[in-house]
Amino acid sequence: MRVHNFSAGPAALPLAVLERAQQELTDFQGSGMSVMEMSHRSKAFVDIAAQAEADCRTLLAIPDDYAVLFLQGGATAQFAAVPLNLCPNGGKADYINTGSWSTKAIKEAARYLDAHEAASSKTSNFDRIPPFTDWSLREDADYLHLCSNETIGGVQFHDVPAVDALLVADMSSDIMSRPVDVSRYGVIYAGAQKNLGPAGLTLVIVRRDLLDRPASAVPSVLDYAAQAAADSMANTPPTYAWYLVGLVFQWLLQQGGLAAMAERNARKAQTLYALIDGSNFYASPVQPESRSHMNVPFTLPDAALDAEFLAGAEAAGLKNLKGHRSVGGMRASLYNAVELDAVEALCSYMQDFERERG
Repeated sequence: MRVHNFSAGPAALPLAVLERAQQELTDFQGSGMSVMEMSHRSKAFVDIAAQAEADCRTLLAIPDDYAVLFLQGGATAQFAAVPLNLCPNGGKADYINTGSWSTKAIKEAARYLDAHEAASSKTSNFDRIPPFTDWSLREDADYLHLCSNETIGGVQFHDVPAVDALLVADMSSDIMSRPVDVSRYGVIYAGAQKNLGPAGLTLVIVRRDLLDRPASAVPSVLDYAAQAAADSMANTPPTYAWYLVGLVFQWLLQQGGLAAMAERNARKAQTLYALIDGSNFYASPVQPESRSHMNVPFTLPDAALDAEFLAGAEAAGLKNLKGHRSVGGMRASLYNAVELDAVEALCSYMQDFERERG
């Protein structure tokens, strides 16, 4: 029996994608072998890769002057790849610190350049996006980095301010959940294991003029120019993960694209937030204007009830609701593959638990 999976990542995948992969697992389109068994240089896989890129470009309306890369190492590898590619000889970069993943990105970038925390909401326990009036951007910074959605803290940029700087964004936990104007960014990167597919693949979208920067000190697997020239195959890619991501792209197109997904995701989030805000039992630690549509943290009135709440949720088929170990409480991740009925089932359970323990 399928459960309602609220995992923050690796996360739920569309059932239709899993069933398609199951059908093709041992024999992909009459090839007599699985995708995970075939050469990444074979025509069959090259076609899979090309279709995935084409569908990705369609979904995000990616301009032709951007390269689309399918790499490895997760967003964590990109914490190093971004400064190494954009500032191969060192330089300056501004970072907006909105939580755990922004903090990690800043720490890693500081190994290679002058990484300046241009704004932070740390003093308010990362409960909001820092207001633009508080941003201290440097005119000579080589780029400005932000995390569009913090998976752990549950804060999200709903509108990125217009800036003159070269924008770089970690979109790991909200990529493909809504339309994005790619042309506003120099680099967008995202680990796949939230909205795109299984862990093991990282999507990188980079403006082609940025590939011209000399990057002799960059390891070849992290070198954007080298990977673009090799069609993301400077090393053997995670072929099966790439194939599954391609199936997710096809599924997203069948659902009506990213505008349709944005409406669905907003409805799911609003349903859960309405219950939390209408309750005297549950609470959200995030300011309303910064609340994520992807990751919804919430707390109970007494942490001593957490274990009982989680045990009851597990028994009801509501899985992976425990908050991140660094913040505690609960967290429901509402990625694209999480259906509205899952959110409604969670809300029903939460109401029952409040009546019994409130």
